[in-house]
Amino acid sequence: MPDHHATTPSIPGIAVDRVTTFVTSAVPELVAPLDFHLIAGGRSNLTFAVTDANGRRVALRRPPVSHVLPTAHDMTREFRLLSAIAPTGLPVPTPLALCTDIEVNGAPFYVMEFVDGHILRTADQATSELTPSVRGAVGAQLAGTLAALHAIDVDVVGLGDLARRDGYIERQVKRWLGQFEAMAVPGVDHGGIVEAVGAQLLATVPEPQRVSIVHGDYRLDNTVVNDDGQVIAILDWEICTLGDPLADLGTLLCYWAEPGDGPVALMDSPTLAEGFATRDEVTAAYAAASGLDVSRAPYYTAFGFWRLACILQGVYARYVGGAGAGDQGSVDGYPAHIRRLAELAQSTLAGDLAR
Repeated sequence: MPDHHATTPSIPGIAVDRVTTFVTSAVPELVAPLDFHLIAGGRSNLTFAVTDANGRRVALRRPPVSHVLPTAHDMTREFRLLSAIAPTGLPVPTPLALCTDIEVNGAPFYVMEFVDGHILRTADQATSELTPSVRGAVGAQLAGTLAALHAIDVDVVGLGDLARRDGYIERQVKRWLGQFEAMAVPGVDHGGIVEAVGAQLLATVPEPQRVSIVHGDYRLDNTVVNDDGQVIAILDWEICTLGDPLADLGTLLCYWAEPGDGPVALMDSPTLAEGFATRDEVTAAYAAASGLDVSRAPYYTAFGFWRLACILQGVYARYVGGAGAGDQGSVDGYPAHIRRLAELAQSTLAGDLAR
C-alpha cells in the first residue's frame, strides 16, 4: 500500500503524519488521508478545517507557532469550556478530542465539530450572503444568545473555579496593560495613550450586577449564523473567563459599526451593510433578554475599544515574529489602527462620564 503521507507538503503548525494518527484514532469515523486548511481570519489561536478522505469535516485549534504568552492560548482550558457549555444547549461546536502530548504537534490542540454556516467578516459578504430582512434579525439574535450565555449558572456546569469572581474589570485592565507592554515592538510608539486610558478605566469601574461566563471576544465574526440569521455556533473561546457580563456587551457594541461612523474597530465591519440593527437596538434587545441595567454600556464599549488595542498589539508583535502560519494578511496598518482604537476608547469613555 502506498504511504498517503510520504509526499504531503509541510503545513506550518501541523505535523501531518502524527496529527493524522491522533485524530483518526480519537475520532474513528474520520478516514485518512486528512487535508488541513488554515481558515482565513485567525490572527491568534490557529483554526484549521480538517477534511477526511470521505469529505467529512472537523475543525482543529492550536496555539500560534511562536511568541506565545505564558497565560494565553490554553487549549485544555478551551476544550474544558466547550465541554461544560455544550450540554446547556447554548450554540457551541461540540468538542471531540483533546491532545495534550506536545510530542504529537509541538503544542496541545483539540478537535471539534465543524459548524457550516455564515461567518460574516465584511460588509460585502453580509450583503451577498444574507437578505436585508435576515440582516435585520441578526442583532437581536446575537443579543439574545449572549444573554443566554450570561444566564448559565457557572457552578451548575462545573465552571465555578474557572477564575476569580471579583474585580473582573480591574484585573482585566491590569492584565491587558501588562500584555501590551510585554508585546512592545521596537520603533512603535503610541504616545502613552493606551496607558492613560487604562488609568481612566480603572478610576471609573461600574459596580457589576452579576458574575457570569464572559466570552471575552463576542462579536458577529466570532459566531456562525444560518440563513435565517440565527446564531448556530459561538467560536473563539480563547479569552473566556468569569466576570461582569456587560463587558461582552461592550465588546459586541465596539465592533457594531453603523453607516456614517468614523473610524471603527473592524476595518471593514459587516454591520455596515444595509439592514442591520443599530447599536441602540442591539443594546435594548440585550437588556430585554438579560434583565440587566445597560445605562453604563458606553463604559464597557470604551473598555472594548481599549482592550482591542492591547490585543492587536500582541497580534502585531506575533506577526512581526513570524507566527502567522501561512496567513500572510498585511499588518502594516496595525500601529495606526491601535492608536485609533485607543482614541475611540478615550472619546467613548468621556461620553460615558459626561452622562
